[in-house]
Amino acid sequence: MNILSVENISKNYGIRPLFEGASFGLDEADRVGVIGTNGSGKTTLLRIIAGEESPDSGRVVVSSGRVVAYLPQVPPLDDEKTVLDAVFEANSEAMRLLRDYEAACRDLAARGGDDERLLRRVTDLTHQLEAAGVWDLETNARTVLTRLGITDTGAKIGALSGGQRKRVALAHALIARPDLLILDEPTNHLDADTVAWLEAYLARYKGALLLVTHDRYFLDRVTTRIFEIDRGGVQTFAGNYAYYLERKEEQERERASEDQKRKALIRQELAWLRRGAKARSTKQKARVERAEELMQRPGEAAKAELDISVASRRMGKKIIELRDISKSYGDKVLIEGFSYLLKRGDRIGIIGPNGSGKTTLLDLIAGRVEPDSGSIDIGQTVALGYYDQENRALNDEQRVIDFLREQAEFIRTADGSVITAGQMLERFLFTPEMQYTPVGRLSGGERRRLNLLRVLMGAPNVLMLDEATNDLDIQTLVVLEQYLDAFDGCLIIVSHDRYFLDRTVEHVFRFEGGGRVREYPGNYSAFLEIREREAAESEALSAKAAPAKGKQVKAASGPRKLSFKERRELDELESRIEAAERRKAEIEALMAANASDSGLIEGLFREQQGLDSQLDRDLERWAELAEMAES
Repeated sequence: MNILSVENISKNYGIRPLFEGASFGLDEADRVGVIGTNGSGKTTLLRIIAGEESPDSGRVVVSSGRVVAYLPQVPPLDDEKTVLDAVFEANSEAMRLLRDYEAACRDLAARGGDDERLLRRVTDLTHQLEAAGVWDLETNARTVLTRLGITDTGAKIGALSGGQRKRVALAHALIARPDLLILDEPTNHLDADTVAWLEAYLARYKGALLLVTHDRYFLDRVTTRIFEIDRGGVQTFAGNYAYYLERKEEQERERASEDQKRKALIRQELAWLRRGAKARSTKQKARVERAEELMQRPGEAAKAELDISVASRRMGKKIIELRDISKSYGDKVLIEGFSYLLKRGDRIGIIGPNGSGKTTLLDLIAGRVEPDSGSIDIGQTVALGYYDQENRALNDEQRVIDFLREQAEFIRTADGSVITAGQMLERFLFTPEMQYTPVGRLSGGERRRLNLLRVLMGAPNVLMLDEATNDLDIQTLVVLEQYLDAFDGCLIIVSHDRYFLDRTVEHVFRFEGGGRVREYPGNYSAFLEIREREAAESEALSAKAAPAKGKQVKAASGPRKLSFKERRELDELESRIEAAERRKAEIEALMAANASDSGLIEGLFREQQGLDSQLDRDLERWAELAEMAES
């Protein structure tokens, strides 16, 4: 069934129309990805559909009773609100009940479950949730909050980082379960494991989806339609990203063929005209007019293509050596005793959970942060280029051309020629008009493209990219990957973009927690294969070494490290045990409050018995894993 209709909408900023006469509909089963170059109007289109912005002409019609939720790239959250209020904020009664229930459970847990008034409050809210038929929403909310790493629901929004704020806003959008969920770059600030979970979650999502993302694996696996904004139009493709690529290739072949036919016709007509007409007849006059029309008719405007052609410098034998470096902030150990000798041609990908120390490692190499111990030795011929995810070099008040001229007025390209800063900006798709606008007026993707250009203009031979794919359009990423393929220096890339890592790196460093950094050979897909193989081997060993019933088997070997799967299991066990203990407290409160209702008491007693059995098993397994982790 139809959720909304977009009818002949147009949007124009200054001299540059973003799109004109766009019309399409969205049904409840649609899962649409929007693609286009930075500045083409992707975010504007999402904002218009979400009702956050008005089109210059046309209209968006939302079907009666349908709910639309929009997650922008930078969510406008109230700094004074708590995480709990932001996550469960909505006009619906279901969300209000969930917020009150979560708040009561949090307060009860803070008091050790021993507060008669709070127990009654939890019991009452449990009845209300069951009566409203939204208890499954609470289960979904728990899953979303846990997987997005949102644990402190009492924290103020103003105290959160940009990535944490994005996670809170994403949690709100997922828990609200609207009829149409609009997401603008939802994978930004998420680590690869969380992106994989979100991908699976959205694949099961019951409502319609409309999203912008640069993550091509994500786009391919989640969407079933593609909208492309290109040269003022919105074209629809009835398939996922792989289907879109196939159709685009066909279209380009057809366009090239049509262009060749047109040029052949012009050549024929010109040859006829040069021979001259033997007689002046109506037929011949018509042919002259036809030739003039062909020559005057412009061909299809060529699509602007990004051109990354920047020189790099040679480097000596000594590049970068990290000797036993460690770095902590307070009690949190990010890096402990890490050593590595960077070799010529190294292409390293760095992965790990958010906050594990990936950016800190790059800051240490760049000299922005000092290690607590150890040393970093950088060779004399090393020209370091650091593209940081915060775009710290950008000045919103400065004109685009002036920002680039600070680096250099003239730039040497890869072929040895010299061009001006303005010419280089045009190669990076900044028109002459855009070059004299303030940096602050650029879109998020345009800002990152400008910052990337400035870093590359320094002709680095060691290039460090921290989440370079955030906010860059897919076309720019493809060209960047081609540039990196031919890059003759060393690459150190922090990214959660699995496709980008697969295309650019040859071995992976993973931050495993507790300051440990482990190296894996190959790209990201190879890392996943190793992790899955190790998990399977670990399970096989566990099954083989399992003690017979009623017997104790002494371990034949010393302590070993937990595998990735076991570490994840330990984390999940802790969350499950906490949730089970909280539910037990709720059941006890319900039984006390409903002693006269034998049917309800019987059901609660059975649930309590099941919880006790599961808790025993979970606690036994938790103790086993915790002991291994400590050893």
